[in-house]
Amino acid sequence: MEWSSGAVLGRGSFGTVRLAFVRRPEDNRPLVMAVKSAPLSTSDSLRHEESVLSDLRCCPHLVRCFGHDVTSDAASGAQFYNLFLEYVAGGTLRDVLDRCGGALREPAVRRYARSILRALDRVHSGGYAHCDLKLQNILVASGGADVKIADLGLAKRIEEEIDERDRGSMRGTPLYMSPESVARREYGSPGDIWSFGCAVAEMVTGRPAWSGSDDGDAWGLMFRIGFSDELPEIPSKLSEEGKDFLSRCFVKDPLKRWTAEMLLQHPFIAAEEDLVDAAAACNRCSSTESSPRSVLGLPQWLSPRSPSGSVDSSLMESVAPDSRVSSPSDRIRELAMMQPPSWSSPSTSSSADSWIDVRISDANLKSEEPKHQTQALLEEMLSRIRRRDDLRPERG
Repeated sequence: MEWSSGAVLGRGSFGTVRLAFVRRPEDNRPLVMAVKSAPLSTSDSLRHEESVLSDLRCCPHLVRCFGHDVTSDAASGAQFYNLFLEYVAGGTLRDVLDRCGGALREPAVRRYARSILRALDRVHSGGYAHCDLKLQNILVASGGADVKIADLGLAKRIEEEIDERDRGSMRGTPLYMSPESVARREYGSPGDIWSFGCAVAEMVTGRPAWSGSDDGDAWGLMFRIGFSDELPEIPSKLSEEGKDFLSRCFVKDPLKRWTAEMLLQHPFIAAEEDLVDAAAACNRCSSTESSPRSVLGLPQWLSPRSPSGSVDSSLMESVAPDSRVSSPSDRIRELAMMQPPSWSSPSTSSSADSWIDVRISDANLKSEEPKHQTQALLEEMLSRIRRRDDLRPERG
């Protein structure tokens, strides 16, 4: 296939996402696509994403994959692996919220939630878990009425155990991670449902589902998610059906959490509604305050897809629990001690490919925070846990 590259759509430490224009149409490929390119030697994640999308083909709510090719740079001779994907012109669902004043009206939330669940049902029935579902990985069709799930570079087969060489990697974005993924390194379809609930709550309010998550206490938030009895905040403006719907997603026990198939039967989204234009369904409030563009409102808490441009990357990007961890304080300490994952081994091909949105604001591109500040934050968190443990009455 002959093609030429166009404008940059995104860029990460492992490559670039651009528009791709086909010069000579063939094999029923569209004339305009998105192409992810990475050096051939570090293309494991792209190969994995292509394999997953090939297994899950024919779902209208997943981005389509149109194969790959390998090209060589004329100047350096370096080879690049190029993955061709469906170009979805409406941007991400996070972009839609920003354009609509920060939140969506309930009819649009219902419509988008139904599309996302249909995609998740296909992913899960195909034997995979997405592992990084969030508004930034949900693309909106040009008409604004439907969405498609993208970025399956972190997806894993549900029955597969985490490879020993991949113990240090984090699957997902902390603010959307489920309790079992934080505390026990369990990544499966129930974790996607928890992340989906966080995304729905954010669509309604324009803010993260975890209240107080923008106060800078990153380790405190991880403790709340993985080890406390606290649940994400369910928006008060939702209808009673909507509140009940989210309560089925926010269940600490993954075995009791509803599945995508069950949620598709819930009255909140079960009725087939007319297509809702997102622009018409926006909650155009007068407030000019923007919602956080990164996890916790802090640039250092981006998922592994984003560059570790602030805070020690081995600390903040590596969240992988150990089944032998016996206490929350041990687990919190372990979160800070993990080493960054290795991207070179084929066994870790499901690791993140570090794509980021070029729409990221300048406010999020801050200089690296000194490592000693992060360590001080960790020690403060451990001290808080110890004090709480000391105050507990002895059993027996």
